[in-house]
Amino acid sequence: MNAIGMIETRGLTAAIEALDAMAKAANIKMTGFKKVGSGLVTVIIEGDVAAVSSAIEVGRQAHTQTGGEMISSNVIPRPHPELSKIL
Repeated sequence: MNAIGMIETRGLTAAIEALDAMAKAANIKMTGFKKVGSGLVTVIIEGDVAAVSSAIEVGRQAHTQTGGEMISSNVIPRPHPELSKIL
């Protein structure tokens, strides 16, 4: 794992649309899908730093097709090995 990327949206449909666009745009792997509550959904991906960064940028734009709301996104390059235990 070279990088971890996360996108949080309000609404499941927006999260699925973002994940679909990210998977089509770059060689990434989904490692988690968290439903927090109040409609917040976080999609977690991993891959090399360039792929994750470009996938997150694509995913940030994809939610607009569904009318969902982008809450936040983040890329963590070279995460600490202990972080994978949490995710």
